[in-house]
Amino acid sequence: MLRLLFSARPGQFELYLSHLEAALEAKGLTAEIGTELPPEAVDYIVYAPSGPLQDFTPFTRAKAVLSLWAGVERIVANPTLTLPLARMVDGGLERGMVEYVAGHVLRHHLGMDAHIVNPGRAWVNVSPKLARDRRVTVLGLGALGAACARALAGLGFDVTGWSRREKAVEGIRCLSGSDGLAEALDGAEILVTLLPQTPQTERMLDAAALARLAAGAALVNPGRGTVLDDEALLAALDEGRLSHATLDVFRVEPLPDDHPFWAHPGVTVTPHIAAETRPETASAVIAENIRRMEAGEPLLHLVDREAGY
Repeated sequence: MLRLLFSARPGQFELYLSHLEAALEAKGLTAEIGTELPPEAVDYIVYAPSGPLQDFTPFTRAKAVLSLWAGVERIVANPTLTLPLARMVDGGLERGMVEYVAGHVLRHHLGMDAHIVNPGRAWVNVSPKLARDRRVTVLGLGALGAACARALAGLGFDVTGWSRREKAVEGIRCLSGSDGLAEALDGAEILVTLLPQTPQTERMLDAAALARLAAGAALVNPGRGTVLDDEALLAALDEGRLSHATLDVFRVEPLPDDHPFWAHPGVTVTPHIAAETRPETASAVIAENIRRMEAGEPLLHLVDREAGY
């Protein structure tokens, strides 16, 4: 029998237990799952850094750490972790992100705010352009970014995708590298950022990068708050170079009460709700990775430690 240690924030174990048991049974696996198991007896660690486990050193038998989160920067930074690490890529999380991005891109594309908030009862009879005439750029073409890019293209938008390494996504113009980044930003009317948090992406969207966007462009960031230069974004909004920014992630969370994003009319703050790992679908991913490891097959979504994702 396998032994799985579950370490996440309080209340998560109760939500996951039945789903993990069912998913493992479906793969023909039996396991003891608990939050307090002898470290030397643990085979796998189901993990989120919000839980109590911070020192992986005692887990001498463990074969892998299976993250409940898509972002793994806080896990990779733990110097005691030398085990293989798989990040979470699951259908429920992906669908949540696609719906969030599509909703906010359509909001900015259609100019919906002008009609939802219209205290002066202005009658401005101007129709928006069609999606095919709207240039949208998606930065980051991992599982979530690629899914969002495909969904936006399916709605008819003119979509360009960018990633650090060269990638191909069907129906999407894909660029990569530093030259490709400049090209992807140039003239983009709506920018969606789904980049990982790495030293290379720190403040990637600075004043120079934002200046490449089309005049009056909108920004949607459900990826990582560290990608943005907050001061440069506020300056671009104040000067009218950007029309709006919808932000779901921040350098400090919860966003402090005195942060200027809260009061700025050009910023929409959402409280890190774009996508959430759901126990049923996430458990199926975890069970499949355990089956693969036990069968000597490579893990799905194995993290590249050097790249940081």
